[in-house]
Amino acid sequence: MEDELIRRAQDLSARCGRTGSVTSTHFLTPAEARTLSDWAKWGTDCVFLLHGGYAGAERAVGFFLPDWMDESDFDPAETICALAGTAAFGAPGHRDWLGAIMGLGIGREWLGDILIEENRAVILCLASVQQHVLLNLDKVGRCGVKLRALSLADIVPPERAMSERSFSVHSARLDAVCAGAFRLSRSAAAEAIAAGLLSLNYAVCTKPDTAVRAGDVLSLRGRGKAAVLDAGTRESKKGRRFITVGVYQ
Repeated sequence: MEDELIRRAQDLSARCGRTGSVTSTHFLTPAEARTLSDWAKWGTDCVFLLHGGYAGAERAVGFFLPDWMDESDFDPAETICALAGTAAFGAPGHRDWLGAIMGLGIGREWLGDILIEENRAVILCLASVQQHVLLNLDKVGRCGVKLRALSLADIVPPERAMSERSFSVHSARLDAVCAGAFRLSRSAAAEAIAAGLLSLNYAVCTKPDTAVRAGDVLSLRGRGKAAVLDAGTRESKKGRRFITVGVYQ
């Protein structure tokens, strides 16, 4: 699957360079976005950037920009669109909205984030399917819904509460950082990793000695998610490294 993703990116990069036009992927999962970001550091001569329609989007489209275009001139609205939906007499959840849209024959990769607030939803999608959703989605679950086009500039990014947690480790290896971030014993963290319960940057990682860096995201099934804010730039006199993570609430 990862090889296919890279091959597709290579084709898009080559087309961008050959035609001098912007090329783009479908909406990427966080793991796919991380994979392409790492690949793009050496795999393309084009400018590669990610955009999900608003700041902090979890799912994003990967764009390849030709050498004549500056990032400040790039407009994601030519590829990414948004819809605002309101449900009558109910408050459908994320799964309800997603299921209803996919029930129209739209693949998950054509859809970005779906932001839910009470009976309202903001749906990010590729421009190619916006009208199809707008014209055909009139019910989510048992609730009738009304949709309208929404400018990307009018999207209000959701606030994600995060509490900082600091601890010290001998080395910034995955099992040690996982234990500190989720308040587990080192052995319990190692067992969770071995069982495939921990994702590093949205991909399952079963190697407890994997080095953790600032910016990495850890997700532990049943425990939540944490972002590594500082991976040990400070050390104690005894050589222990101080780690700071932000735990999502």
